[in-house]
Amino acid sequence: MNLLPIPAFSDNYLWLLHDGKHAIVVDPGQAEPVLSVLAQHQLQLQGILVTHHHADHVDGVQALREATGAPAWGPAYESLPEPITRVQGGDTVNLLGGPWQVIDVPGHTSGHIAFFSTAALSQPVLFCGDTLFSGGCGRLFEGTPAQMQTSLDALAALPGNTLVCCAHEYTISNLRFAQAVEPNSQDLAQYLEHCQTLRSRGQPTLPSTLQTELAINPFMRTRAADVIAAAVQHDSQTRPQEPASVLATLRQWKNVF
Repeated sequence: MNLLPIPAFSDNYLWLLHDGKHAIVVDPGQAEPVLSVLAQHQLQLQGILVTHHHADHVDGVQALREATGAPAWGPAYESLPEPITRVQGGDTVNLLGGPWQVIDVPGHTSGHIAFFSTAALSQPVLFCGDTLFSGGCGRLFEGTPAQMQTSLDALAALPGNTLVCCAHEYTISNLRFAQAVEPNSQDLAQYLEHCQTLRSRGQPTLPSTLQTELAINPFMRTRAADVIAAAVQHDSQTRPQEPASVLATLRQWKNVF
């Protein structure tokens, strides 16, 4: 099984998983790059997975359906291009590399979902859309800090070797913010250097792993003493015993960083 991040727009990745014959794609905001890869590798598209309703994640769905006949699955409670099979947390999608477990991860949008499989590759894989980024998390356009905290806690409970397939190449800017939060972290310094090397070679920084994110991502570390201290120093109204309050401060800080 092969996992490919297809670049789109300025910083999106459309994740494509294939076995040499069949493929699935996640969050196709554009159809053309996906159709090009399908043709290049002589692949048949078996299904389309959608994590949330934003245009850069769904605008290619209809064209892909028309070109390939592939069905689509997406969140139960968001406005999406029909026809689409609606799924929510606790459901499973039986597709290539599956079964894919659906996880509710509201925060970035109110109905955001993620897809998780332990069968697709030699290690677990997570398609998390714009909920979790390497070194960061999505902006809270529709959800609350408490929802995002609960969502990230749900992802943190997955196996540490899970491949984290985020939808955007935001890693370097996220890590620079993370260093403002934890300036003494050697893990962060080493990971930033590693990611800068990858980008200088024109390579993606993704997928990350959950173990890495738990070590370097401040939004996954809202119970860590250094992160709490930085949040309180930035905003004295932060409630240090409430991870969602710490996350809220971090997110507001990052928005203007």
